[in-house]
Amino acid sequence: MSQTSTMTTAKTRGLRALLPRKSGLIWVLAGLCAVAAMISPAFLNPVNLTNVLRQVSLFGIVSVGMTFVILTKGIDLSVGSILGVCAVTAATLLTMGWPIAVVIVVVLAVGVLQGAVNGLGITLGGVPPFIMTLGVMVMGRGLAMMIANGQPVSIRGTAADFAWLGRGDMLGLPVPVWIFLLVAAVSIFVLRFTAYGRQVYAIGSNAEAARLSGINVKAVEFSVYVISGFLAGLTGLIFVSRLTVGEPTAGTGIELEAIAITVIGGTSLFGGEGTIVGTIIGAGILAVLANIMNLVGVSPFTQQIVKGAIIVGAVLYEMQQRKRRPKA
Repeated sequence: MSQTSTMTTAKTRGLRALLPRKSGLIWVLAGLCAVAAMISPAFLNPVNLTNVLRQVSLFGIVSVGMTFVILTKGIDLSVGSILGVCAVTAATLLTMGWPIAVVIVVVLAVGVLQGAVNGLGITLGGVPPFIMTLGVMVMGRGLAMMIANGQPVSIRGTAADFAWLGRGDMLGLPVPVWIFLLVAAVSIFVLRFTAYGRQVYAIGSNAEAARLSGINVKAVEFSVYVISGFLAGLTGLIFVSRLTVGEPTAGTGIELEAIAITVIGGTSLFGGEGTIVGTIIGAGILAVLANIMNLVGVSPFTQQIVKGAIIVGAVLYEMQQRKRRPKA
């Protein structure tokens, strides 16, 4: 079988399997919005809706990177710590008077570097993705604490223009929303209309078949962790800009959010199936659900239980669906 036919078959099967689930997710999101409006009139308040959009954007950007990783049958537990390292790096450099443009480039490079460490350990070292990214997560938290000396780094009054990235508006929408839309649009194009995207799907469907068809499996696997690190770094920049402080603990637990969003959006943890559109909808569902729980006073601890249950439920559903599908 040729490389092109192998990749096309893998991608087509994945997209076909997700079409009914994706359309169903749209109705789930619409239903949640309707329920939220009935439970609390405050949900439709423009300020609240803007906050929901910001949350969708922040978690969505990281989730897009997670989607690339999970499509190859990998996992990235380090996105939260990468975000934290990038956040304190940005804040520290800004307080030192570095130009904003230089800070942005350096911080994104830091995110890419940490993603590359994950990719090298997995592809060259043969370390399982779960273990490798867990190790980078722990090291990242220590590195963030070391950079910030264990204390929040405030940027108030040091870079007023930088606040526009996380708190500004453009054409009636928050700037983070535009950034998320750009990231999502580029990712959709890459996965649906490029050879690289077909390779990502092919590797997740069957890595050995992809290798035999001529795909450089290690190079593609390495690249998805670099993408994930880059997008985690970008989110770290937005975090600092929005909060005007670099917290060494920033991003704690965001890996849970990203995995939940990706799985809710229909991306299979078994690889080879999923879309960025599904991830966008998943981000909306989780953000609206969290907003509903906040509006009705559900404790943050209970919210974590709900999110964990959603992940388990989505995986169980996917396992049942896989059992029912005819063998290729």
